[in-house]
Amino acid sequence: MKVCMHILNPARVSGRAIRAATALAIADIEVTLIDMEHSSLGKASQNPGTFILIAREEPEIKNLRFQHIHLPGRFIRYYEPVSMVPWLLFKVLRVFLAVFTVLRTSADIYYACDLAALPACYIAAVLRRKPLIFETYDTPLVLPHIARKRLLHTVSAFLLRRMVARCNAVLVPSPPLVKEMQRLYGGPTPLLLRSTPLYQPPVISNRLRQSLNLGEEVRIALYQGKMRGDRGLDVLVRAARFIDPNIVIVLMGRGESQPALASLIEQEGVEERIKIIPPAPYEDLLSWTASADLGLIIYRAQSANVPMMLPNKLFEYMMAGVPVLASPLVSVVEIVERYDVGAIIHSLDPAEVGAAINAMLADREALARMRSHALAACERELRWDVESQHLVQLCQKLAGG
Repeated sequence: MKVCMHILNPARVSGRAIRAATALAIADIEVTLIDMEHSSLGKASQNPGTFILIAREEPEIKNLRFQHIHLPGRFIRYYEPVSMVPWLLFKVLRVFLAVFTVLRTSADIYYACDLAALPACYIAAVLRRKPLIFETYDTPLVLPHIARKRLLHTVSAFLLRRMVARCNAVLVPSPPLVKEMQRLYGGPTPLLLRSTPLYQPPVISNRLRQSLNLGEEVRIALYQGKMRGDRGLDVLVRAARFIDPNIVIVLMGRGESQPALASLIEQEGVEERIKIIPPAPYEDLLSWTASADLGLIIYRAQSANVPMMLPNKLFEYMMAGVPVLASPLVSVVEIVERYDVGAIIHSLDPAEVGAAINAMLADREALARMRSHALAACERELRWDVESQHLVQLCQKLAGG
């Protein structure tokens, strides 16, 4: 069996795509993963106006082959819709190059790893009369820069419904998205494929304290991930004034909100109570996470996507044995309550968030119980080698049919 997977971003920064491709390869399925790289190195720098197609083998992963569509690094700025016309032209150019590349790749199944990759996989699946899988990590076409453009949104939604109707399977990472995708775009009933991490045995670590020169008595409440406006990180900065003196909030990651957060920390005068540090390499992430005492998922519902999220970081916290304090996101509440691995806070008032952090970190007995439950749940079922069997079985079924 051969599967052509496609993502219109660098695959090396998409843990989900790499995990899915690896799971299929381990199941003795030949996988070609086509992605898009932006580089100023080698041939791309010598010919900045040309696009270079490079295929390279990855011998360390049997049955998995990477193929890259290379674009000059200066095109990266067009990922954000700063100016609508150049942004749309860039989108069209990416799709054109993707169609050309995917069509040249023979496969038994075409697998679009995100919305941007769907047109190329759709065209290849239709022309080659092969099954089509579409995976989406959130509700498509609801971001403000698209939803506000009525003509763009109407045309995009029409085309998406046509493509979804042709799909043999649609994959989503959270239960609420199953109903939402069906309601908005029809097609086959989506299948749930949660973003659980690869299993790693529990570790004992002190990396956060060591990197920040904190004493052993200091308790750490950690947020890890992208720094974006809907992540409620400004609430955590303001809540820092209300946490106990022996507690430090750590924000580990980077993103567009980072400069504003740094300014807010200085404005609030909480430099000693909240720290921003760079993201850890994914292969080392668990050891950094395990050195925290509490994991934070305090999201603000700024878009329709947020309440339906089931963030990767929830499972990463759990696999590291770190109890969770979270906003009432439907799928997060279900996991936290089913496995007794944390608490839910229904307010974004900084004083109440600070008080909730204080209360959780003060109850050592409850933290120990939650840690034990989290580690047991991940060892038993909330791990990628278990979750990915749904994907492997789906591909085997589609190829067999």
